[in-house]
Amino acid sequence: MQVPFNTEARAVSLQEARSLYFGLGELPEALIENNVLRSWERCRQAGLDPARKSGGEADQRAVAEARERNRTLLSHAQPVLEHLFEQIRNSHSMVVLADARGMLLQSYGDPDFLSRAEQVALSPGASWNEADRGTNAVGTALAERNAVNVFGSEHFFESNAFLTCSAAPIQDAQGRLIGALDISSDYRAYQRHSLGLVKMSSRIIEKRIFEAEFAHQGLLSFHSRPDHVGSLCEALLAIGPDGDLLGADQTALDLLGLRREDLPRRQYSMLFDVPLGTLIDRARRDPSSLIAIGGRGGERFYARLRGNLTALASSGSGPMLLDARGERVARIARPESVPASSRPGLTLRSLSTGDERLQAAIDKASRVLGRDIPILVQGESGAGKEMFAKAFHNSGPRAQGPFVALNCAAIPETLIESELFGYSGGAFTGARKEGAVGKIQQAHGGTLFLDEIGDMPLSLQARLLRVLQERCVTPLGTNKSIPVDITLVCATHRRLKEEVARGGFREDLYYRLNGLCINLPSLRERSDIGSLIDKLLRDEAGPDRPVSVSPKVMDAFLRYRWPGNIRQLGNVIKVAIALLDDDEEIIETWHLPDDVFEEIESLAPAAAGAPRALETAAGVDAAPAAGGAAAFGRLEEIERDMIQRTLEAENGNISAAARRLGISRNTLYRKLGRF
Repeated sequence: MQVPFNTEARAVSLQEARSLYFGLGELPEALIENNVLRSWERCRQAGLDPARKSGGEADQRAVAEARERNRTLLSHAQPVLEHLFEQIRNSHSMVVLADARGMLLQSYGDPDFLSRAEQVALSPGASWNEADRGTNAVGTALAERNAVNVFGSEHFFESNAFLTCSAAPIQDAQGRLIGALDISSDYRAYQRHSLGLVKMSSRIIEKRIFEAEFAHQGLLSFHSRPDHVGSLCEALLAIGPDGDLLGADQTALDLLGLRREDLPRRQYSMLFDVPLGTLIDRARRDPSSLIAIGGRGGERFYARLRGNLTALASSGSGPMLLDARGERVARIARPESVPASSRPGLTLRSLSTGDERLQAAIDKASRVLGRDIPILVQGESGAGKEMFAKAFHNSGPRAQGPFVALNCAAIPETLIESELFGYSGGAFTGARKEGAVGKIQQAHGGTLFLDEIGDMPLSLQARLLRVLQERCVTPLGTNKSIPVDITLVCATHRRLKEEVARGGFREDLYYRLNGLCINLPSLRERSDIGSLIDKLLRDEAGPDRPVSVSPKVMDAFLRYRWPGNIRQLGNVIKVAIALLDDDEEIIETWHLPDDVFEEIESLAPAAAGAPRALETAAGVDAAPAAGGAAAFGRLEEIERDMIQRTLEAENGNISAAARRLGISRNTLYRKLGRF
């Protein structure tokens, strides 16, 4: 077992390293990290004097100009900075954001430490570039383009030796260095997990910047592990209308073995074996579900497509033919898309699994099949509103017609009008010259499903009301009215009556839509969860694999609140089945996604013993604790100690420590943040 980190012993070791380097001119490679030694070499070659004072006035005019230059960075980093400071508050520390030049833009800190930091100009308006401040976490992270710890006398200037700092660089969506995030404190208050926290926080900022940069494109989230999709570990690709790769984060480049300069010559179809159209269809049917895709090199990934699906689906273009140099030659024709009908096996009868409230809804809907009565389905997010709408469509006389869905909350307000009503060629800047058929016209002869109708802009509610009254649609850019024959099903998680009362929804449209109101129960209110789980297991595992859940998991499932309702339950089961080994048929708690696993463990009677798994993984036996609140506090101390020791044994390597502890990296980061 490794001895916990000893700050004083480390300080003595660093004094020896400084004596060797600055006194004798020798390289103390065994005493300091390579990145720190490289920084010392850069500082010495630049002619910096280690005895120079590190103070100086902060330049308020310079910081105002720097903040103006870095408005994008600040807007995305500000909430992350505030959250990060909340994690370390009252630890005699501070959080610092710097730009690519090392200029400190923003800081939050405990008052007692901020006063000391100001003495060495560790405050907004000061430059902590290596050329100005010698070896320090901000400047060295920028120079190395990598996360670094700089402890005590590892700082090049002796006046900064009271500090310990951890910093990680921040890149924009094109991989350009735009800044660094830092946690600084007194070296005697050193925390090894600080580096993990800044790396995680810089990743959050990078992810926010990437998603904002490509907000109008399709975003493909993927990873080789299904539980990493939707987490900070996921890889991100931005995809244009022709399947072009418009952007990739570093994780995506690493997983695909690409260089950033390769992106302009790559398309989606050159990297993955599942057609992009399949991902678009899946994203529209079930936006939160994962789909397995194969890489062209034989890799297996799990993916989810999100973002502006309209731009991807409405491009009307096929894949490009490339010549031997990778240049575009011609486009392969793609047949006109036909709105796909929903899954034929899904009917109102198939939804019946024993719950009385759901059965009452099914019975009411069955009575209006084939009648010109609009349906309004209300329920919590994930309660199965779109599934119910598809089942209603498949159960009636329009089952052979198209089922066309539009999520009013998922499309930008500027796009929803053209998406719903269609447009003629040249109707607006960027419009296709041949125009586009809107969702209402696509649903002719079938069912139009408007999800989250409560989020439809007021300006469009009047146009929709006119379509429902006149049974005609007028595309943008034309005066020609086109007759349409549709059954309308709408859904919302809002209480539309309340929206009408506060002026957020038109009263006349509400009464036009509310022919029959169906209220779906949330999953936690249903009495048929066991039957539903069995059905989902059969659907996901297939008829040839008899997968079941253990009694412990079933008991926890029945007591869990399921905030994401059926959508969440379905995703949990998909992930669990994906994590089963080939010879396993029973889902245990460790097969579940981390967030659900932790909540389910907290529900279990033996949850207080959870830290013992960490003790075993770390190879340490802890003495049994007393009961009650004292026991809980003692167990938290044991857990914290085991994590600290494991991190030290793995030299701060988060991935290796997580493997040794038997938990995921995300779980370990969350525990570190809590501590």
